[in-house]
Amino acid sequence: MAAQPAPAGPAIEVSVAKLRNAKGQLLVCLTSNAKAFPDCSKDPRAIKRAVPAASGARLTLHVPANGTYAIALVHDENSNDKMDLRLFLPREGFGFSNNPKIGMGAPGFKSCAFAVTGDRSVAITMKYML
Repeated sequence: MAAQPAPAGPAIEVSVAKLRNAKGQLLVCLTSNAKAFPDCSKDPRAIKRAVPAASGARLTLHVPANGTYAIALVHDENSNDKMDLRLFLPREGFGFSNNPKIGMGAPGFKSCAFAVTGDRSVAITMKYML
């Protein structure tokens, strides 16, 4: 049995607090591209994951190199791979690195960004509007 190679870059240990329930999955987006935040769709180098909500209270992400990154999470309770809305308000939970104050719309990259200079931990508190 061949050994798996160790991940190349620093590890980010993400702890997630205040998940409403263990249904569905957590959609994770980690990017260093401010223009691609918060959904990562415009960043081919973004780290995107879907992890079961039941096991998502802690997860590890490996970044390719030191730098400035931001994380966005969605608690996709019905596992349809997107944030569901009702009258422009999120029906599912969300969270961001640095836990910025939420106003109208998602926070910007700058308020969620953190420096990675080696292994580190990030705590994210989920928010639910409905």
